[in-house]
Amino acid sequence: MSPVRASRRTALASVAAVVAAALLLTGCGDDDGGDSTGGTESSTRQITDATGREVDVPAEPKKVVTLSEPTLDAALALGIEPVGATAGRGQQGVSTYLADKVGKTQVVATVAEADMEKLAALQPDLILLDETTAVKGEVSKLESIAPTVVTAKLNEDWKKAFTATADALNQKPRAEEILADFDADVAATKAKLGDNAAAVVSVIRWQNKAPSVVGRGVGHVGATLTALGMKRPKDQQGVGSGHSEPVSPEKLSTIDGDWLFFGTLGEKADGEKAYAEARKVPNFTKLKAEREGHVVVVQGSAWNSAGGPLAAGIVLDDLTKALAS
Repeated sequence: MSPVRASRRTALASVAAVVAAALLLTGCGDDDGGDSTGGTESSTRQITDATGREVDVPAEPKKVVTLSEPTLDAALALGIEPVGATAGRGQQGVSTYLADKVGKTQVVATVAEADMEKLAALQPDLILLDETTAVKGEVSKLESIAPTVVTAKLNEDWKKAFTATADALNQKPRAEEILADFDADVAATKAKLGDNAAAVVSVIRWQNKAPSVVGRGVGHVGATLTALGMKRPKDQQGVGSGHSEPVSPEKLSTIDGDWLFFGTLGEKADGEKAYAEARKVPNFTKLKAEREGHVVVVQGSAWNSAGGPLAAGIVLDDLTKALAS
């Protein structure tokens, strides 16, 4: 066993006993078959993460775990399928808009916590997360398993977060290409908005028979709307205090706009069911967007999760179909 592997084994002893046990079991397999690189350690490069930590990461990571929604989105956009990932917000598996892009990826976390035993058993060579997940408080444990990079602070600009994730994966040039293509698509849509230029656009998630405001700030929804020149209702301006902000049914008028993009945390079909429910709520039918037929049901997992370029692409496609002439 190489000195590097020996030090990794020693570090793991400080992690919870169940995690250490899992690693010892998988370590036995290494004694027989060697590591995934045939017994040689891959080269590394040093980066500085969002918390200011200097981290040595593999130059060519082979077994990546993404513990937040944006880092999973980013990795898949770059053509990298993680061995482990987080479940989508409020879902059992990955966010539904990403479900057809993952194959053998195992869910080893939620936005609230990581299953350290399952994660360690995957023997990753790189762990990525950001401050959209509560797992950010477990970095000391995670880095005992594999190099761990916090790619972005909470409420970070989604493009900056994506670029940082790409840097950790040594895929920055590809990320720049993806962002350039996205910006070109935004410009094309903006040129076609016509009467909808500067329209007031509301974005809500329907849950527990009431709406919550989402997409504020510089996340992939808010930033895309801003880039298109869209305005937001007064109560949806600025940076939100949390991922979503419930709205009292008595204050439905505050979610109104020229257009209302409506979803849940799941598929578009779930949004359609929720929309039928919403139309039975007093005052919902009085909303301007509802009266004018400007309520657009969307694939909520892409709109209402924390996301990256894949989610942003879906949001832009939906906006283009609804608003561009």
